[in-house]
Amino acid sequence: MKTLISSDWARRLKILLAGTALSLSVINLGAGEVWANSKNQIIAQQIQTLQQSERRWIQINLSKQRLIAWEGNKVVYGAKISSGKKSTPTRIGTFKIQSKLKSTRMRGRGYDVPNVPHAMFYEGNYGIHGAYWHKRFGTPVSHGCVNLAPKHAQWLFKWASLGTPVVIHK
Repeated sequence: MKTLISSDWARRLKILLAGTALSLSVINLGAGEVWANSKNQIIAQQIQTLQQSERRWIQINLSKQRLIAWEGNKVVYGAKISSGKKSTPTRIGTFKIQSKLKSTRMRGRGYDVPNVPHAMFYEGNYGIHGAYWHKRFGTPVSHGCVNLAPKHAQWLFKWASLGTPVVIHK
């Protein structure tokens, strides 16, 4: 069979199954081999790659409602979080810190919160930040962001730099 594009190519597919989106990466290796990786497999591979490096990175486990700060394969900090509730979930995937603000106002449907401390945005308006307005860490209560107690957010803000990888999984 004649190949229309180069022998090495990758394509991402999104499939909707019973209301649940499944993300696949399909890789053609040229010799008729095709690999399909679920989002969970991609995240697991990214974690393994980061643990084999010396890089600083942030892991957010939504099932455990925990954030862990890593330097390669060494844990350097951990804290309870509050992620998004079912109606406003926290996105799963691999991201990088894109901007940092010591304090900001956050507005959205049903909320308007001034002076949000130590905000680090990793995708659009999704970020990791301090939350002084509740103490329900360990429970999903946010509008999609990752909430930390202000003292934990401050530590993470000082430790992480722009470009720091953020891995979010269930």
